[in-house]
Amino acid sequence: MDRDQTQPRQPKRRREFNAAAQGALDGVRVVDLSRLVAGNMLTKVLADHGAEVLKVEPPAGDSLRAWKVGGIETAWKTWCRNKRSLCLDLRQAPAVAVVKRLAEGAAILVESFRPGVLEEMGLAPETLLALNPRLVIVRISGWGQTGPYRHKPGFGTLVEGYAGFAALNGFADREPVLPPMFMADAYAGLYGASAVMIALRHAEATGQGQVIDLSLFEPMFTVLEPQMANWRVSGKVKPRTGSRSTNTAPRNAYRTRDGGWLSLSTSTQAVFVRLMHSIGRPELVDDPRFRSNPDRLANIDIIDGIIRDALGQMDRAEALAKFDRDGVTIGPIMDVAELDQDAYIADREALVEVPDADMPDGTLPMHGEVPRLSLTPGILRNPAPRLGEHNDTVLTPLLGATELARLRAAGVVLGEG
Repeated sequence: MDRDQTQPRQPKRRREFNAAAQGALDGVRVVDLSRLVAGNMLTKVLADHGAEVLKVEPPAGDSLRAWKVGGIETAWKTWCRNKRSLCLDLRQAPAVAVVKRLAEGAAILVESFRPGVLEEMGLAPETLLALNPRLVIVRISGWGQTGPYRHKPGFGTLVEGYAGFAALNGFADREPVLPPMFMADAYAGLYGASAVMIALRHAEATGQGQVIDLSLFEPMFTVLEPQMANWRVSGKVKPRTGSRSTNTAPRNAYRTRDGGWLSLSTSTQAVFVRLMHSIGRPELVDDPRFRSNPDRLANIDIIDGIIRDALGQMDRAEALAKFDRDGVTIGPIMDVAELDQDAYIADREALVEVPDADMPDGTLPMHGEVPRLSLTPGILRNPAPRLGEHNDTVLTPLLGATELARLRAAGVVLGEG
């Protein structure tokens, strides 16, 4: 499909950071020792709602900083807004002692080391809970803190394959397809954020902290329900069906005359009836091959071909307008270039723009705060920090200026702040 690259972007909600902004989690301190996506996704949710998230980074910084596009830390900037950065060399005992001091006054501690490393550092959960009995400790790993795979590498890619997602994804005559984004990590981060709030509620009610064993595997495995129940009932392994569904038909991606793509779902009989009328084939509603959803599933190639031919005679915008009028559940398949020009995205503030001198046009697009709360909406307090930017502001009250200067001279505290 041809695109006018000169078309201006839809005006996004221009936002400014407000250091004084407060959210529902104001006063909740989070010590974040994690690296990469899952932990940063988890703590981003908390930070967006007012928690004080202290990223404790190694001398080289969180590995997320290395994911640059055009020399810009886009991943770090978008996942680590609203957070503070401390830079400590945790290979040195004095740095571990600083973490203990931070944990004493924190509500939550998040880590994503290989299982056993926290214990080797002298920061075992038992030690931390002895210092702060109310502390909620989140331990993120690929396969969990127990079980035969606890020491195996835990990248999300391995989990997406092992959990069954890749086996379902793609087309039957081709290889399984891994997702082109950090799916397992993202699910773990979002599950982790909800788990933290459950544990925090318990800690506030009872004074008891606890440990959350958050693997990347279980959240990924869980969202694939009810595949296991279906297997037990049918004895059949679900095949890869591309964009089709094994539950309803038709459901697929269809190409239009101008090269655009549409996604269509007819999950109810009423929608199928409207679709047939809309493409000028009302007689197919009573055709024995398509009369019910099981009939259509049994004749999926035929009905798919009819719809493909009909949509192939229309341009995408024409088809969208027509089906919208006719009440057919169909929508565009969008890429990032189209989303950047989309009026719905702008109106919902699903994408916002904040000032950023590193960006070519001086603004950084990032997702708005999720979830949306009516009384305590999310906040944009500060941009993602420079490495060690908040060493002084956080550690001086904790340690005193003299001790902080000593640790900085010894190479225990590093970075800019």
